[in-house]
Amino acid sequence: MRILKSFIAAVWDVPSGRVALVVLGVFAALAILGPWIAPFDPMARTYGADGRLVRLAGPSADHWLGTTLMGRDIASQMLYGARPAFLVGGMTAIGTVLIGLNIGLIAGYFGGRVDAILMRITDIFLGLPFLPFIIVVLAMSGRSIWTIIFAMTIVMWRSTARVIRAQVLSLREMPFVAAARTTGASDWAILYREIAPNVLPLALVSTAFALAWAIITEASIGFLGFGDPNVISWGSILYDAYASQVMYRAPWWVVPPGIAIMILVSAVYFIGRAYEQVINPRLRAI
Repeated sequence: MRILKSFIAAVWDVPSGRVALVVLGVFAALAILGPWIAPFDPMARTYGADGRLVRLAGPSADHWLGTTLMGRDIASQMLYGARPAFLVGGMTAIGTVLIGLNIGLIAGYFGGRVDAILMRITDIFLGLPFLPFIIVVLAMSGRSIWTIIFAMTIVMWRSTARVIRAQVLSLREMPFVAAARTTGASDWAILYREIAPNVLPLALVSTAFALAWAIITEASIGFLGFGDPNVISWGSILYDAYASQVMYRAPWWVVPPGIAIMILVSAVYFIGRAYEQVINPRLRAI
């Protein structure tokens, strides 16, 4: 919790980071409160006073963002879709950084054969095509939201591991590491008590970027029709609009999820960028 508070405080000191945090907070509140403030059941069909299905109705007082071809309220679907974006993005980012951080620490500190084995494993995962691999896993294991998180996590850690390893290679030669060895500290104690705190800022930046990438990927999977069929997501809203073949006649159906994805991902990237400027002041001039 203390680490999170210091991270937020650092980002808040940067104007762009302050705006991004507010935007992220608004989206997080919508994700939490969405099911309670949604005006309609997102899968329920809406009928007018004449008993007819309200198909492709434009934005109105009753339907803020209009309705779909099946008469479903788009605003309600948007509110329900915020939660999967945060769930998949957050869980994937945490898992990605935990795996990448530990592999990078161990490979960089111990070096030699340990480093060679771990980096060759990392190279294998770097060679895997990202989205096709996830689709294959979903096809084999079922299209659940937890399978999506698992598939994304086991391939996204690779870049984080290499970045952390590069930093550890220089840190292990620093005087404070030699001083810890002279006191009789074990390798694991040095690794996690002395070196790990010094690479934590990089890990936090990687978490932000992994979160943004995971949100984009989750939306992409939903748009391709491989998302969890029991979960409404922004990507699945776009998929339904595209599959209906009337999306060009109903811009209110495709524009809201597209804008929501763009704003949320941009906010997360700005948070990561702001924290980078804090830990590396030279970036402020760029």
